[in-house]
Amino acid sequence: MSGHGPSVGAVTVIGETLIDVLPASRGDGADLGVRELPGGSPANVAVTLGRLGRGPVLVTTLADDARGAAARDWLEASDVTVVAQPPATGRTSAAAVRLAADGSATYDFDLTWDLSPEILTGVTAAGGIAVLHAGSIATVLDPGADTVEAALHGARGRSLVTFDPNARPAVTPHVARVLPRVERLVGLSDVVKASDEDLAWYHPGVNPVEVARAWAGSGPVLVVVTRGADGSVFVRGDDVVTVPGRPATVVDTIGAGDTFMGALIDALVGVGVHGPTARGALAALSREDLRRVGSRAASAAAITVSRPGADPPTSAELDAVARAATG
Repeated sequence: MSGHGPSVGAVTVIGETLIDVLPASRGDGADLGVRELPGGSPANVAVTLGRLGRGPVLVTTLADDARGAAARDWLEASDVTVVAQPPATGRTSAAAVRLAADGSATYDFDLTWDLSPEILTGVTAAGGIAVLHAGSIATVLDPGADTVEAALHGARGRSLVTFDPNARPAVTPHVARVLPRVERLVGLSDVVKASDEDLAWYHPGVNPVEVARAWAGSGPVLVVVTRGADGSVFVRGDDVVTVPGRPATVVDTIGAGDTFMGALIDALVGVGVHGPTARGALAALSREDLRRVGSRAASAAAITVSRPGADPPTSAELDAVARAATG
C-alpha cells in the first residue's frame, strides 16, 4: 500500500497555512531555542500527501512576506502545488505554540481566513478531483468558511470528500456557535477523522465512539476516532474496528493528527476509494482492509511525533516501517 502518483485524478486540500512559532522553553524548563516552522492542519495534510506521492493541490491564503515565502518553499519541496490568495491583513498567519513536558502542544493564533470563492473556480473547473479534503480553522472561521462549505457541497458525490473537524477553542471558544456548521460539514463528507479530544469538546461527557456512531448516521460512510498512543477506532455502520497505535518516542505532537489524516487519505486512494465511486468503495472495504488502512496511518503519525514539528514521513520511510513491522 505504498504511495504513488496521482493518476486517479487531483487530490485537493482547502485550508489554512500558517507559521508555528515555537517557544524558547518547554513546560519542564528545557531550553529549545526559538524556531519558526511552517504548518497549519490542512497544509500539514497536503505535505503528508505530497511526501507519499499524491502530488496534491493546496488552496490556501499566504501573504507576500518572509513567512509566506518560507511556507510556500516548504510546501513545494514536498511536491504540493500551491494555489494561494493574499489575506487582507497583508501578513501570513501564525500560531504561537506552547509545549508541555509530555510534548503536547497548545496554540495561540494570529490568523485571518478570508478565502474567496473565485480562487476555487480554476481548481474546480479543471474537473477530475479524486479527493477533496478540508479541516480545522478554515471550516469554521468566517468569512472563508462559507467558501469551504460550498466547495464540499459541490464535491459531494463527485469526489471522495474528507473532513477533519480539528477543534480550536482558542479561535472559536463558543462550541454552540461552531457545532452546527461542523455537523453540516460532517453530513457532506464521506470520511470524517476526529480525535477523542476534539469530540470531547464538541460533545462533552459523551463517549467519543458514540459521537462517531451518531455522525456516521448523518452522512459519512466512515468516521475515524483517533486516540493518540491508544490507536484509533473506525466506525462504519455496524462495523467498529479498533486499530492499535504504534510505539514512538514522542518529541512533540505537532502535526501528528494531520499526518494520520494525510496517510489515511493516501491509503484509501490506494485501495480504490476516490472519485464518484468513493462511497460504494468505502462500503465494500473489508474489516481487514480498514485495519490495514488504519495501521498505515498510525505508522505515519508515529514517525511524525518522533521528530520536531510537522515533519511527515516520505513513502519510502513509511514503507520501511511497514516492512520492519511485518518482517
